[in-house]
Amino acid sequence: MTLDLSLLPDGGLQWLTASGDHAGIVLSSRIRLARNLSGYAFPPRAREGERLRVLQQLRDASGRIPSLRDAALVRVDECTEQERLLLHERHLVSRELAGLDQSSGAVRGVPGASAVFVTGDAGLMVNEEDHLRLQVFRSGFDVPGALRTAERMDRELGAELPYAWHGEFGFLTACPTNTGTGMRASVLIHLPGLVLTQEIGKVLQGLQHMGLTYRGLYGEGSDVLGNFFQISNQTTLGRSEEELADQLVRVVRRVIEREEEARRVLLRDAGYIIEDKLWRAFGTLRHARNLPADEAMNLLSGVRLAAGLNLFSGLSVYTLNKLLIFSQSAHLSHAEGRVLTEGEANLARARYVRQVLANEANLPG
Repeated sequence: MTLDLSLLPDGGLQWLTASGDHAGIVLSSRIRLARNLSGYAFPPRAREGERLRVLQQLRDASGRIPSLRDAALVRVDECTEQERLLLHERHLVSRELAGLDQSSGAVRGVPGASAVFVTGDAGLMVNEEDHLRLQVFRSGFDVPGALRTAERMDRELGAELPYAWHGEFGFLTACPTNTGTGMRASVLIHLPGLVLTQEIGKVLQGLQHMGLTYRGLYGEGSDVLGNFFQISNQTTLGRSEEELADQLVRVVRRVIEREEEARRVLLRDAGYIIEDKLWRAFGTLRHARNLPADEAMNLLSGVRLAAGLNLFSGLSVYTLNKLLIFSQSAHLSHAEGRVLTEGEANLARARYVRQVLANEANLPG
């Protein structure tokens, strides 16, 4: 198939708009709910026919569910490897649903009847590790808002579909660690100040002591690049969705305060050094002709910090957020209309970033 991105509401990227609270530090907030349908084997052990029946049951129900009535359905199992990678780069599908090997990162095939429904600020993965994985995004720091939307959609789905539920354990999931609420609340946060002041180790250690965990930009199985961290709850059993979300909000609010303090310390104690470092990052992006993905991520992190410190007056956080996604390999291949080699992608990435920065209004001199 040829993936038509124009059919996806807001391209599935409403969370990039930098319109929420603390958007200069928190890129997005997400609530993910894992659900299964009773009467079917869980996806890892389900036969092809069962997976198809689950998908068909959801398709039939979607027209009766207000939140999904205008959703776009993408059959992930009918997408090419590059199209699946592009969906993953937009955070619309997980590594597993994209067919990415957890250890090597190689792209493999995906089982039949794999799909995703996409709305403006939500997605519903079908036949991933669980039959349904509902995820709702909000720009900036807005975990409560994401939870309210997720709970509404969950009620609508639950009224139409027979959830697998146990009176003692709660929602039943393929992985025991998700049993209970089936909820993973997370924020995608940018912490260059804590990294540069060498305070990040203490902060991350503190997260684990409070029952939270951290991962890279793309969650489980991804490396931390560009000082972007995904912070989320570890447990789902024995506590309500509201309790888990409230704990995450309290902890992340404190992390934001520490990041803001770290940025003030950098300006106070090493202002000219930091300013030089960040302007060099901007200069490299503005003039590079060959730009590997990891280097681009780290340089964009520096420029994003500079924007947060008001060192640049013309670059918007929204533009920098878009660059993080659209400069990735599958997006570059999609723009070129063919699969790019790594070397070709490095050249295309440099060209794309230069063009975006040159076209940005009020470009700093």
